[in-house]
Amino acid sequence: MPSPLAPRAAALTGTALLLSALLTGCGDAEGQGGPADQRLDWRGCPAPSEAEGGGAPPSPLPDGGTWQCATMRTPLDWDDPGGETIGLALIRVRSSGGADRRIGSLVFNFGGPGGSGVSTLPAFGKDYETLRTRYDLVSFDPRGVGRSVPVECLDDKQLDAHFQQDATPDDAAERAALLAGTRRFNAACEKRSERTLPHVRTTEAARDLDLMRQVLGDDRLHYFGISYGTELGGVYAHLFPERVGRAVFDAVVDPTQTPEQTSLGQAGGFQRALGDFAADCASRAPDCPVGDSAKDVEDRVSRLLKDLDRAPIPGIPPRDLTQTAATGGIAQALYSKDFWEFLTEGLEQAYEGDGRLLMVLSDALNGREENGGYSNITAANTAINCADDRPRYDAAHVERRLPAFRAASPVFGEFLAWGLVGCTDWAVEGAADHPDVGAAGAAPVLVIGNTGDPATPYEGAARMAEALGRGVGVRLTYDGEGHGAYDSGNACVRKAVHTYLLDGRPPSSGTVCT
Repeated sequence: MPSPLAPRAAALTGTALLLSALLTGCGDAEGQGGPADQRLDWRGCPAPSEAEGGGAPPSPLPDGGTWQCATMRTPLDWDDPGGETIGLALIRVRSSGGADRRIGSLVFNFGGPGGSGVSTLPAFGKDYETLRTRYDLVSFDPRGVGRSVPVECLDDKQLDAHFQQDATPDDAAERAALLAGTRRFNAACEKRSERTLPHVRTTEAARDLDLMRQVLGDDRLHYFGISYGTELGGVYAHLFPERVGRAVFDAVVDPTQTPEQTSLGQAGGFQRALGDFAADCASRAPDCPVGDSAKDVEDRVSRLLKDLDRAPIPGIPPRDLTQTAATGGIAQALYSKDFWEFLTEGLEQAYEGDGRLLMVLSDALNGREENGGYSNITAANTAINCADDRPRYDAAHVERRLPAFRAASPVFGEFLAWGLVGCTDWAVEGAADHPDVGAAGAAPVLVIGNTGDPATPYEGAARMAEALGRGVGVRLTYDGEGHGAYDSGNACVRKAVHTYLLDGRPPSSGTVCT
């Protein structure tokens, strides 16, 4: 689903860096031999590429652990494993606990789809120091992402214009403009990435994971999937149940839903998160500068968006803060409770006619850096979702479904409903209505659902656990806010994850952490 609010834990890194700026890769060495017996040439990591989000080379961890990068060769087309190969960018830091305690590699996927693991893992590396006592921490840019044959569509200036268009059309002319913009984007993807588009499905990324397991020297894949990374992990478990090691799924994608059902669930999830933000702010009255009550906060947000639809305000020059950009910025802040203070400040500024902070948040959602360059997260997100998802929705279908989306969310409903047209006229047919994650016989998978998660609503965790199969999915509930649970720092969640990944003992299914 090429939703404008697709699950993407990796976007939080860009948000923090962009807010900091406003308010104050890997090497090219190829493996040797055939894919399964290649030896990786680990070297020091270069600065992330623009497609990975740019920035400086990763810094050593506090204890001196250094990051290493390599390139793994994998078949472009897994239906022709002896044919053309492509390079996948990998990053790792070695275990800190010594050879006698080392279990193997723990492979991370941080979501998107389209997020660069090579740039994200170092940003969160210190948060996984306990896990590093027994694992090498490893991540990668999946095919189509970052340095791994990145999908390319529009250039930076064209993307600026693309994200300025009205994504919630009110009349025939605006609807025609939105559909024309979608066609331009999709045509650019086909023109610049025609060779790659048929080969970015999640099933192929899962096969890359199994090759990675072999090349890293592990008998089983030990895995930590976040957001879309849980879907990738579920598909891996379905294809290779006997090779699943210790695995954690956090911020869980519902594998039973169509793209439309997913978007509708997200509409409700983001509306719920906005209500939680509003209630939290109002609870601190009179120190809440954006409303006197929770209802007042939400009503003022709705009025702001309507006003911006009529008359945008200055954002980051030369761009204006439009209704669409503000909606995206508000949503991005709801991915983490840590960003609620920035949402409060951004709304306060916007009510005074200054749209810069909400635009910083919107830019983070879209993968735009402070220098005007874009990562390829939007291009890769669209390409992977359109290759995965069979349904194709036209404007007439969206029009019929708008009442349901508005009922789910007065603020985000239309934004998400119109996102459904993103795969219309896509160059590659979608594979299925939803992923198959049945994994009978696999080792236990710890499935963590967060009751306040806006992007992957809580109900999806139970459905993932059930779909994995009896005795496989082990459910853990975190009664909290934001997208994901482990990185919230909750002691109960962390203890459960550590006890399983480090000692092999999952919690009792149904455990609740508060």
